[in-house]
Amino acid sequence: MTSVVFVHGTGVRAKSYEKSFARVMSGLGRVRADVRVARCFWGEEHGASLGLGGASLPVRTKNRGLGGDGALDEDDPLAVWALLEVDPLAELREFAEAAKARRGGGSRAGFAPGRQDPWQVVADTARGLSLEGVADGGGSLDELVSDIAPHLGAAGGRVAQEISRALGGTPPADGIEPIAARAVYALAVQRAEGPRGDGEPLAVDGADRDTVVGVLTDRLGGAGRGGFVAGAAKGVAVRALNSYLSPLSSLAHTFRGGITKGAVPASGDILRYQVRGAGVRAAIRTAVREATESGAGPVVLLAHSLGGIACVDLLAEPEPPAGVELLVTVGSQAPFLYELDALTALRRDDPLPAAFPRWLNVYDEQDLLGFVGEKVFPDRVTDLRVNTRQPFPRAHTSYFAHQRLYDLLAPELPK
Repeated sequence: MTSVVFVHGTGVRAKSYEKSFARVMSGLGRVRADVRVARCFWGEEHGASLGLGGASLPVRTKNRGLGGDGALDEDDPLAVWALLEVDPLAELREFAEAAKARRGGGSRAGFAPGRQDPWQVVADTARGLSLEGVADGGGSLDELVSDIAPHLGAAGGRVAQEISRALGGTPPADGIEPIAARAVYALAVQRAEGPRGDGEPLAVDGADRDTVVGVLTDRLGGAGRGGFVAGAAKGVAVRALNSYLSPLSSLAHTFRGGITKGAVPASGDILRYQVRGAGVRAAIRTAVREATESGAGPVVLLAHSLGGIACVDLLAEPEPPAGVELLVTVGSQAPFLYELDALTALRRDDPLPAAFPRWLNVYDEQDLLGFVGEKVFPDRVTDLRVNTRQPFPRAHTSYFAHQRLYDLLAPELPK
């Protein structure tokens, strides 16, 4: 039997670690039943926090937008999802503005007595949306449906309200169904993560997201599930994105306190590790020793993000822990920090120690915090690329919801 020690990355605390740990257990269990997964949770004891309650944050006295942001010029699905993470209704509002422009302004068109407004039909359908019957037999899709299903009613109601408010009485237009479906999905995810974004982030594979949105689109009466933007909706997403770029810079200043406090676990853990990283490495060493002493076979370190940096530092020390046969880093910055000469135990241009174990490095091209290692450590690292079909930053947190990751790892794990 092989022991896989799961080392989390930056910003993770107890609730999100347990959820990720369960995902790893489930994912590996589907491809390698002989694997035992062990915990290495360091975030509570060695992670960062604002010890003085945010006393270092300046008080906002003047609201001035910075402006000057460039416009996007292509219909990029990942960019649209990045926008919907900020404002789930942005694309829907842009669609409504386009519909009004086609009408040519003036009063609402109105409908004859007894004739139902077609937009009201869409709104009523949105209110009744459900994901009943959407399942894949216990995989990541089931987990996503379970996470967002309790919030689908409220999300559908909010989208229905926006459709009625902004489109009621205007002439029919094609393309509302996929836009409304994306809005419902984005709102449901936002609600699942907490009313102020202070809950645990959902790890979501892009394929599962697209499946859910496709089902919602179908149930709204839409067609052409494969296309991202259809008919009169073409270009709506880009216009919405461009209209949001400049205001976002101003909003970031207005809500700086909340944004900073929310970002502390993620960014603060990285900063704290640079000067207090010995505690994290000691926690990993202990987890490896316990796994080795359990007699459960060879040890694999499966480490995400900052956890990968800590594992590389630990395994490059003069006396690394015994028993580790494979290191798997996922969305990690270790090669980048080596290039910056910022690793703790390994100077730039120094080779990996001869005793350093086999190293697999997993990355997603959309993950701006994931780096490659084959050219940094020739013949010592093997890079494995996955595609979670998520925009950044969600691409960085969705690896362990992506079944392809486990399919790639299955034949690589020692027996």
